[in-house]
Amino acid sequence: MTTNLSDIPFDSELSPGAHNAVFVCLKVQPSEKVTLITDSACKEIAASIASELNQTRCTYNSFVLEELAPRPLTDMPPEILNDMLTSQVSIFAVQAQANELKTRMQMCDVVNRNRIRHAHMVNIEKKIMLEGMRADFREVDDLTLRVMNLVQNAARIRATTPAGTEIQANLTPAYKWIKTSGIISRDKWGNLPGGETFTSPLEVNGTFVVDGVVGDYLCGKFGDLRKTPLTLVVSGNRLVEAHSENKQLQDEFWSYTHRDPNSDRVGEFAIGTNLACTRIVGNILQDEKIPGVHMAFGDPYGAHTGAKWTSTTHIDVVGRDFDIWADDRPIMRDGQFLV
Repeated sequence: MTTNLSDIPFDSELSPGAHNAVFVCLKVQPSEKVTLITDSACKEIAASIASELNQTRCTYNSFVLEELAPRPLTDMPPEILNDMLTSQVSIFAVQAQANELKTRMQMCDVVNRNRIRHAHMVNIEKKIMLEGMRADFREVDDLTLRVMNLVQNAARIRATTPAGTEIQANLTPAYKWIKTSGIISRDKWGNLPGGETFTSPLEVNGTFVVDGVVGDYLCGKFGDLRKTPLTLVVSGNRLVEAHSENKQLQDEFWSYTHRDPNSDRVGEFAIGTNLACTRIVGNILQDEKIPGVHMAFGDPYGAHTGAKWTSTTHIDVVGRDFDIWADDRPIMRDGQFLV
């Protein structure tokens, strides 16, 4: 039997973030159909979102992953993919498990092909619903647009941190900057909470000290890295060294970024713009939206950026307290925007 999310009680403190998701970020209309996907760990959050969907009087179908297939998934259940084919909106609120990235890519292929307004809430948890999801996303959208308009004309971006990051990204107008501010359109699905602008860089060189978090399921495993940072050396857009006092983190990150010929390639260079995110919470979903730079190794989201290469992996890395220059113009100092 499929769980009826409307029957699940939830903390009323989740409602402001859920309202933001449904009414502000996705702008769900009464005439639309929504596919709501969750798992056992996130059912309470999904129930709060279902409550807001009920307020719109839209049609929606909800799915709990463990009721359809064992975790970790080897493929996204066909019941979900088929339901998405007749939806204008989809919401994916789950906790990531090891080696499930392929299944999320299967889902996103449907999203991209059918231009679905999709909210990607991987690793969503209560503290994020109470912080990042309570942002004024109209304000975040305005800031993100201003930052994007600055950086999309730059030939290079340089970033430094007190921890030792010294990185330069050379850019090309052939690859687009994308705005994912939390205001989601048919043109680009987005993470919630939103708040970033990103591109695929032409070439990155330098050192990136990850004293924030790393992405995918490694984030839940290793959390906040302030005390045991991961130092990455990038040359010619490829990861060439990774060092940490936490040897397990070092080895698992190195293994993750060497699964296919492009897993070690910088596919994403991004600037976080969510002003409600003021501290590292140990969760990549929110932490990558903190004002500052984050990068990802692996797939460059080429369907949106225009990059022609692909990868089966994608893992983000986040630092703290950035100074940023677009060409020679300072746009951030000590983690605070100057724009």
